[in-house]
Amino acid sequence: MFRSRIVTRRLVRNISFGAFNPKKTDPQFVVTLKNGFLPREDPLAVLPPQFKELEELLQNMPKTTKDGREGLLMKGTFGEESVKVPLYDVDNIEDSALLCALFRDYTFWASSYLLEPCDLQYRKTKTYGLGRQVLPKNIAVPLVKIANKIGAKPFMEYALSYALYNWKRKDPNGDLDYNNLELIRAFEGSEHEHGFILVHVAMVANSGEQVRHTLSVINRAEEQNRPAFNDALRDLSKTMRIINNTMDTMWKRSSPGAYDSFRSFIMGTKNQPMFPKGVIYEGVSDEPHFYRGESGANDTMIPTCDNLLQLTEKMPKNPLTEILFDFRQYRPVNHNEWLTFVHHRSSSVGVRNFALQDSTSAVLYMGLLDQVREFRDRHWRFTKEYIIKYSDHPVATGGSPIVTWLPNQLATVLATMTDVSSSVKKEELSSDDLALFERLTSAAETQHRVLQREVDELKKRFGEF
Repeated sequence: MFRSRIVTRRLVRNISFGAFNPKKTDPQFVVTLKNGFLPREDPLAVLPPQFKELEELLQNMPKTTKDGREGLLMKGTFGEESVKVPLYDVDNIEDSALLCALFRDYTFWASSYLLEPCDLQYRKTKTYGLGRQVLPKNIAVPLVKIANKIGAKPFMEYALSYALYNWKRKDPNGDLDYNNLELIRAFEGSEHEHGFILVHVAMVANSGEQVRHTLSVINRAEEQNRPAFNDALRDLSKTMRIINNTMDTMWKRSSPGAYDSFRSFIMGTKNQPMFPKGVIYEGVSDEPHFYRGESGANDTMIPTCDNLLQLTEKMPKNPLTEILFDFRQYRPVNHNEWLTFVHHRSSSVGVRNFALQDSTSAVLYMGLLDQVREFRDRHWRFTKEYIIKYSDHPVATGGSPIVTWLPNQLATVLATMTDVSSSVKKEELSSDDLALFERLTSAAETQHRVLQREVDELKKRFGEF
């Protein structure tokens, strides 16, 4: 057990890139008790002078620039300006902060270039048409080299590009609070895009505590310390409640009706009709590339809970779950190593079994499941209000079916809550825990019925894709 704690501390303090990065570049997304799943240093906001042409292009890219001008994407001239930027030599760059900044900026560049025609058509017809099918050499070659250095796919990602490496503090000495954050890169440049991205950052700002309490749950289960285990479950539930409450601020930070105006640019090239034959990366390969688009499903907070609570092995074996696992390739290497660690440790210790051996622990375990349910329920409600209400496009930005994919995971949580409830002996519970148990059981049963009706109705509109 002592050795286990040493390994745990070492892993959380400095998870290496492992086989993905033989040079062992010091990673920005090492998982820590302080920053959790955010980078260990604030993102590099401005590229150094040798990349001045790219910096200028990205400053002028948004539909509305930071100084209020009409930008290149609004004019529809981003593609023609892109070819004027030189093909930079990135072979000798090893600094991890600069590599992450370049990855962020090249992926913003690539997505804007490929999807500019789709956005222009969508503004006119509410259909996307076709994107550009070839990524020019000056974008493709450096992007692939940078992606290889940090162990990433050469396409926009949630953590490394769009959200978690795309913020800066207004007050450098201030907290990671939403009101102290501003965007580095944007497609549209509106307050709604600002809110959509930075609410995610504000949520993940709590992930250090999530990491801390996740380790505590595992270690207390290993020690068979029931009171401390229950306290750890309570602490983790409180942290997840804070994350869920922060998620709820999305409604006032970013209007549902505005999402369509920048959604085009976070689509992928895999399972999307805009790229029926993928994308050729000029100067890299004559074979087409297919990559999933940016998605909040790439975040590491809920997969951490899935693995800790041993929900992952409860997921149905179907094509929708295969997409869930495919998404895990689109994360920083360190995040995936953390998820693997939690999965193996939780399974070997038997967190679920230990929780179900005691009725109070089982109810607290259900309470944590309920926080996962709340998160996935919010994500589903966002999908209905921000996307389905305004678009008939059947595919989410990450390439998953818009109607069935999220319900696949949400239904698993609901079924697990119902299953766990059968192990609880109500006569052993305190009055407070009994009230919690009855509320959780009722909520799970009710939502399960409602969810199935919703999916059945939406399938009539979107089909079975």
